[in-house]
Amino acid sequence: MTTFIVLLGPPGVGKGTQAKILAETTNLAHVSSGDLFRENIKNQTDLGKLAKSYMDKGELVPDDVTIKMIRDRISRPDCSLGAILDGFPRTPAQAEALEAMLAEFNGQVDAVPYITAAESVLVERTGGRFTCRANGHIYHQTFNPPKKNGICDIDGSELYQRDDDKVETVTVRIRVYLEQTIPLVEYYRKLGKLIEINGAQAVEQVTKDLLAALKK
Repeated sequence: MTTFIVLLGPPGVGKGTQAKILAETTNLAHVSSGDLFRENIKNQTDLGKLAKSYMDKGELVPDDVTIKMIRDRISRPDCSLGAILDGFPRTPAQAEALEAMLAEFNGQVDAVPYITAAESVLVERTGGRFTCRANGHIYHQTFNPPKKNGICDIDGSELYQRDDDKVETVTVRIRVYLEQTIPLVEYYRKLGKLIEINGAQAVEQVTKDLLAALKK
C-alpha cells in the first residue's frame, strides 16, 4: 500500500521546510502543486499550456487539469512508495477528486498534518523576507539577516522585497488562506485524518512533533 500525506499550513508557517525534511526522513517524494505548475508551464507540456490559458485570463485552473498534473507526477518511479502533497487539495471537492485518483494507485490520504501558528507570528516570519536578484537566495531581517544590509552574502547582488512578502500583502494572503482552508480542515477532521501541529516552535521541534504524530 502506498502512503500519501497531505501537508496543510498557512504562508510563513514553514510548511515547505517541513515537507523537504519529511520527504528525506520518510523516503516519500515531495510533490508541490506550485512547482508542478511551474514545471509544466516551463516545459510547455499540453497540461502546462492548458493551465496557462486559464491563468492568462485570470481564471482559476480547473480541478481536473490540476488532478491530471498530479496523476502524471505520482506515476513517476520516485513516487512508488507514495508522496507528500503540498499545496493540493485546497477544497473538499478537490480532496474527493484526489481520493478517487489515488485509489488508482492503490493508495489513499493516510494523514493530514496541519501546521498552525498565530497570525502575528506568520506575519513576522513572512513579512521580513528579502530575496537576492541574481539567484533568489532568501534572507530575513530578523531570523537570517545578511552580513551587509541589502547585499546577498553569497553572490553580492542586491536584495529586494517581493510584493507578496510585504506585510500588507502577507496579512491578506494569510487571512485568505485560513478562510479558504477551514472547510478542508473540517473535512479531514471529520474523517479523523487531521493532525494539528504547533508551527510556532523551533523548526527541529516541529519536525519532532510531525514525525511522532505520523508514527501513530
